[in-house]
Amino acid sequence: MKNFLMIAVAVSLIAAELNAGEIVFEEGIEYTNPDEQHLKLNLARPKQLDSLAPAVLCIHGGGFRAGKRERWDKLCRELAERGYVAATVTYRLAPKYKFPAAVYDVKAGVRWLRANAEKYKIDPNRIGVVGDSAGGHLVQFLGVTGCVARFEGDGGNADQSSRVSCVVNYYGPSDLTKSYGKSVDAAEVLPLWLGGDATTHRQAHILASPLYWVTPEAAPSLLLHGTEDPYVNHEQAVWMHDKLKSANVEVKLLTLQGAGHGFRDEHAKRAEAELFEFFARHLKP
Repeated sequence: MKNFLMIAVAVSLIAAELNAGEIVFEEGIEYTNPDEQHLKLNLARPKQLDSLAPAVLCIHGGGFRAGKRERWDKLCRELAERGYVAATVTYRLAPKYKFPAAVYDVKAGVRWLRANAEKYKIDPNRIGVVGDSAGGHLVQFLGVTGCVARFEGDGGNADQSSRVSCVVNYYGPSDLTKSYGKSVDAAEVLPLWLGGDATTHRQAHILASPLYWVTPEAAPSLLLHGTEDPYVNHEQAVWMHDKLKSANVEVKLLTLQGAGHGFRDEHAKRAEAELFEFFARHLKP
């Protein structure tokens, strides 16, 4: 009888461990519909949740004119295996849709998570964001404009907040007015998104730069940037770090020596380890 009980307990523990890693992955959920664009997200979540879970919204890069949400499917699944509800969103792209359309969309994504918190067992007070390049810019923008009504847009769930608890920014620009001459494609990309270059449309560049919206209310941020990035110069992360720090906002800059735009091998592993640690510290109870 004793041996039987021991075996039963062991089987129960193994089953529990296996179930803990089981996730549900849903594709193509419409979260907002600006200008009849029917924007969608993919969502990964633990199959079983005994309590409310933290959520993470992932935002792809692509120079504000390209990229797909599927870029973050793998991380969404990995986050779900760690107990998060994770979503990756499509947003409107340039040149058809200029700033601040993409901002409106990603804010609508955060509001959608809160509006559906009961359905997906999300803790609405624990929502983090991660993005790379243009997506890094957008998550940083979310982190510094949580209380700025002009950027909410009309993407639905207006009764919900777009504030986020923390930000992980992979090599996103912070000051678009200073991107020219330091980036191999800024002169091509930014005018498409902002309607002109920094000479003819300087005000738009300032309004679209997270650096100029930093206040003590900004979300804690992890900045991940390589020293050999030809698209977004490393100094962009330094400026953001210093501005957040001067506002007494928690911030960490991980500088990866020799890394370019898009981390690989050991750089990618180190950055991902920092991401998981950062989200665990800020979003796990």
